[in-house]
This record gives sequence, structure tokens and C-alpha cells, in this order.
Amino acid sequence: MMGNYMFSNGMWFGHWLWMLVIAVLVVIPAWRICKRIGYPGWMGILILIPLANLILLYFIAFSNWPIDNRADG
Repeated sequence: MMGNYMFSNGMWFGHWLWMLVIAVLVVIPAWRICKRIGYPGWMGILILIPLANLILLYFIAFSNWPIDNRADG
């Protein structure tokens, strides 16, 4: 009775809409963190790729940040 209902167009549209919302909610903070610590903001997009997100987090956590190396005067 409900077997084909799960795969109707409405369900798939809702799925992609939620995926977009979650992606935006995750990428924006990652983008801002990367920019704030001195790396290019586009690195925040890596947070969406399954293994790259872990590598990005460890890279941010354990690398020397470019913002720390600049001369403040």
C-alpha cells in the first residue's frame, strides 16, 4: 500500500531540500572558520566530503595557522 509512496517525487524533493539546508548550515561556519584562521574560505566546502572532513578538522586543529604568523606591528 505505501511501497510506492516513499519514492514519489514529493519525498525526493523534500530529501534534496533538507540536504541543501544541512549543507548550508555546515558549510557556512566551516567557511568562516577557515577564513578567520587565515586559510582560504573554499576549504570549508571540504566539510561535505566524508573523509576530507576529518582530514580538514585535524589539519585545522594541529597546523600552524597563518593568522598567528602575521606581524601585528
